[in-house]
Amino acid sequence: QVQLVESGGGLVQAGGSLRLSCAASGRTFSSYAMGWFRQAPGKEREFVAAISSNGGTTNYPDSVKGRFTISRDNAKNTVYLQMNSLKPEDTAVYFCAATLVQAAWARSAYYNYWGQGTQVTVSS
Repeated sequence: QVQLVESGGGLVQAGGSLRLSCAASGRTFSSYAMGWFRQAPGKEREFVAAISSNGGTTNYPDSVKGRFTISRDNAKNTVYLQMNSLKPEDTAVYFCAATLVQAAWARSAYYNYWGQGTQVTVSS
């Protein structure tokens, strides 16, 4: 069982930055690939970033590539999402998720554990 708690969301102006954190419980965090997803009101959940269990491989959709960076610290059981050059269309609730499937990437169905989400609002 893995419990995930996100933090770091908030209100930021367009062009600004935020860093989200996701703290995981359990002693097997380093076995899990981790992902970030987001969901805006009235829209489908969208893949944002993913990282392999050892942090050696990352994956991003074109919509955030070059602006967002996912990283992890297995000693701290934490995964991060650094978001730069934020745009109003990045406004959403951001969720972190965990999976034992290393190549799950954008396929949300493979993620077994989800956090409660943190709100990110980007004003224009």
